[in-house]
Amino acid sequence: MVLQRVVRAVIMGPPGSGKGTVSGRITKTFGLSHLSSGDILRANINAKTELGLLMKSCIDQGQLVPDDVMSRLILSHLRTIDQSSWLLDGFPRTVTQAEALDDAYTVDTVINLNVPFETIKQRLTSRWTHLPSGRVYNIDFNPPKRPGIDDETGEALVQRDDDKPETVTRRLKSYENQTEPVLEYYRSKGILETFTGTETNKIWPHVEAFLQSKFSSLRQKAA
Repeated sequence: MVLQRVVRAVIMGPPGSGKGTVSGRITKTFGLSHLSSGDILRANINAKTELGLLMKSCIDQGQLVPDDVMSRLILSHLRTIDQSSWLLDGFPRTVTQAEALDDAYTVDTVINLNVPFETIKQRLTSRWTHLPSGRVYNIDFNPPKRPGIDDETGEALVQRDDDKPETVTRRLKSYENQTEPVLEYYRSKGILETFTGTETNKIWPHVEAFLQSKFSSLRQKAA
């Protein structure tokens, strides 16, 4: 689908919700640029920009990056692609960040992936990784040929700390507490669209159909 005007969208969803997969399909189908706040942050840290150094200092001290610093970073990047349609992933994470984004741009739609936490816990805690290569296996649907062993090297697989049950539970609770006010903020503005399900492949057709309709409507308004 070729967009006739610049479109700004946000995607939200907890870790393990399939957000990366859905984002990839949205960008491929609709031609939006996928902007990950984590990627932008890492690029600025690696390039040792002023904001990157400031963020690295916060992270090294175990502190949360302040809202105003995070907002400056993302908005600075968005200004470099002002005439492009984009899908923002990982920002905003607080209402203050959402308000800063609203002050600079009109967000057309917010996609929220609502996957039951029990499904995500099962999905994430089933992941085992071959650290040297980054290969990831899932014992439910993509298991190694031999339990606990990498197919290609024969080396041992490990479960990353992020994928251990107690860590997953803590991350999901933190996400819920942090982002529920943001979801409510966008819900009150009438631009939040929530998609509920347990399988990404079954959620995607509904997301695609909604965006087809949404972007067609925006295109007609722009005509």
